[in-house]
Amino acid sequence: MKQLFILLFFISFLGTSTAQQKTDTVKTKESYGLRVGIDLSKPLISFLEPESKGLELVGDIRVLRNYYAAVELGFEDKTSKEDYMNYTTKGSYIKAGVNYNAYKNWKGMTNEIYVGVRYGFSIFNQTLNSYTPNVKGTYFIPAEVLPNTEFKDLSAHWAELVFGLKAETFKNLYLGFSFSFKTMISTKEPTNFKNLYVPGFNRVYLNDTGFGINYTLSYLIPIIKREK
Repeated sequence: MKQLFILLFFISFLGTSTAQQKTDTVKTKESYGLRVGIDLSKPLISFLEPESKGLELVGDIRVLRNYYAAVELGFEDKTSKEDYMNYTTKGSYIKAGVNYNAYKNWKGMTNEIYVGVRYGFSIFNQTLNSYTPNVKGTYFIPAEVLPNTEFKDLSAHWAELVFGLKAETFKNLYLGFSFSFKTMISTKEPTNFKNLYVPGFNRVYLNDTGFGINYTLSYLIPIIKREK
C-alpha cells in the first residue's frame, strides 16, 4: 500500500510538471509606457463655480510589473467663504510618488486597484478679501471689514496616502478614481492668518489634515512590451 501511494505521488508530480511546462510555453506580453491625462473634476468645478478655477494634469509610468511612478501637477485660483472671512488662494503645486497595483489582471487586461504614496509641494498667494469680527454676545452689530490684504510667497509641504483604481474603457484609454488622505509636513504662513486652503492639498482641517478625490481620464502611450 505504501509503495502504491509513492507511485501515485510521482505520477501526480510528473503530470503537474508536464502541465506547467505546457502552460509556460504560452507566453503573453505586457505594455510598459507613459500614461498621461487630466483630472476631470477641476474643469467641472470651474464650470459650476465661477469663483473656482483650476487644472490638474496627471501621469504615470510603469517601472516594474506592479509598480508605477506617478506625478500630478496643476494650479488653482479659488475664492473661499468661511463664517467670518472671504479669501482667495492662487498658486501651483506638484505631487510625486509611487503606486502599487494589487489587482491581478486576466490575460490581456491592464486594470488597476492600487495604493500609493505622494509627496506634495505648493507655492501660492493668499488674499484676505474681507472679514467680519466675531462679536457675538455683545450689543454691537459686527461690521464687515474690507482689507484686501495679499500675502505672497507662501508654501506648503505634505504627504499623501492614496487609494484608487483605473479601468481601461477603450484601447489604451483609462478612466480612474482615487481618494487621498493628506497630512501637512510644514507650511509657511503669514502673520496672524492661517493657511486654510492650499492648492493641491485642498481644505486644511484640524491637526493639519485634508482629503482629496480625483476623477481622471488618461491615455497610455506604449513604449515597450515585456513577456509576462
